[in-house]
Amino acid sequence: MSRLSSFPGPVDHAIARLRELCDVAVKTLPATGVGVSLLAADGRYSLLTAADTKSERLEEMQFLLGEGPCTEATSSGHPVFVADLDDELPSRWPAYSPSMRETGIRAVFAFPLQVGAVRLGVLDIFRLAPGALSRSELAHAFQLTDEAVLILMDVPGRPEAPEEHPDDEAATASTELFQAQGMVMIQLGSTLSEAMARIRALAYAENRRLIDVARAVVARELRFDRDQKTR
Repeated sequence: MSRLSSFPGPVDHAIARLRELCDVAVKTLPATGVGVSLLAADGRYSLLTAADTKSERLEEMQFLLGEGPCTEATSSGHPVFVADLDDELPSRWPAYSPSMRETGIRAVFAFPLQVGAVRLGVLDIFRLAPGALSRSELAHAFQLTDEAVLILMDVPGRPEAPEEHPDDEAATASTELFQAQGMVMIQLGSTLSEAMARIRALAYAENRRLIDVARAVVARELRFDRDQKTR
């Protein structure tokens, strides 16, 4: 499924194709779930799509927590392979690893979507059973990664630049998120990064979508204050 489900024109087509690619990956690889996170031109996550609700939530949790295989693959530009989550040091993803375990995930493989130095996003493959991908499975995963890159490169202006599509839902959601970030910064007298950390923390603690928290802030239904309470 796609968290942002209404995109006009070529962006809508690209998201539909990425969703189909996630479905194909689940059927042709030993995968429980597959998700794709896309990056905006400034490096912020703007859209995500997945084969199922659980995969979608696992993708969003990485953004909420600021850690995980997706963020690691993005920052390093290299694939991240974890064949057995129980073998990883707790310090690698101290907040995100428990989230994966709670959903039964025991292995994850993250493939960066990029062309040269241009980062487009990450394809994540989740598994319930531990175990590495075989050579043929790994080759197929890289093939799907290449297909995802081609899908993104086919989109004029590319969906990772929401400012070029001011009328679509992706741009609206991105605008609301960063408007909320600015409002919380003022409320707290803090930096933008601290404001986003507070928004993420609340969304995580209350198991709410990040955009829903942002919209509550923008609508003045939710306010943050310095003593770590909200009202």
